[in-house]
Amino acid sequence: MNHHNNEARPAGRRYARVLSIAGSDSGGGAGIQADLKTFSALGCYGMTAITAITAQNTQGVRGIHGIPPEMLKAQINAVVEDIGVDAVKIGMLHSPEVVHVVAEAIRAHGLPHVVLDPVMVATSGHRLIATETVGAMVQELFPLAEVITPNLDEAGWLLGRPVEGIEALDAAADALLAMGAQAVLLKGGHLPGDWVVDVLACTGGQRERLQSARIATHNGHGTGCTLSSAIASHLALGLPLAQAVQAARSYILGAIAAGADVHTGRGHGPLNHGYAPVPQRVLG
Repeated sequence: MNHHNNEARPAGRRYARVLSIAGSDSGGGAGIQADLKTFSALGCYGMTAITAITAQNTQGVRGIHGIPPEMLKAQINAVVEDIGVDAVKIGMLHSPEVVHVVAEAIRAHGLPHVVLDPVMVATSGHRLIATETVGAMVQELFPLAEVITPNLDEAGWLLGRPVEGIEALDAAADALLAMGAQAVLLKGGHLPGDWVVDVLACTGGQRERLQSARIATHNGHGTGCTLSSAIASHLALGLPLAQAVQAARSYILGAIAAGADVHTGRGHGPLNHGYAPVPQRVLG
């Protein structure tokens, strides 16, 4: 195994480095654009390996153009072999070949702290992934991820049945762990009610219910991308998983609240990623 991340270079002051392997959102609210804004807001140094280019705005996705798998591999290798990686956020993977390239790279480079956001449906309702890709993702990436972060729709796709009601969250999280995930943050934001309830479940039996008052907003585009990026950022900065999840939720609640009454586009607008910036942190 070729360890090309930070162990391979001289000790010294450096940034916490987070790599986003995801799709590009031309509208800037989700995908790698949201990821980079989040990394910066949390004091990390962001890098990208783009899996697909989308033509989209706040109203929906107009087109998706996949990047050839060999070009994706070249992007990952270029970043890892020179700069190094402290955590990885994985977003939209549109084909089994792309899933395979990403899994191969994680294993070959020994990439740490992998956060997998199994992006399947856009906020606008557009399906972003083919069925055969879901199977490849479960088989190849679930075992390599420190945590997966599906919302209820994505959990439903993965499990082949809808997840309905807060009382169904625990059983759904257990079923996702049984599919090979080491930890699951199952996001209950799509359930009705004044409170948002998420469940963090780990293979060791640890379980945590995280709840917060629902924030009224029409600007929820990119929420899932942002949360997974924030978790990866906090893992890169050295927090253990449960604390990283709590810190990420705190950031995203602030970003939702700060952008709730701002108008961007005519559809589902973005969060306010830069509402509370911190200086880029230097480690070592």
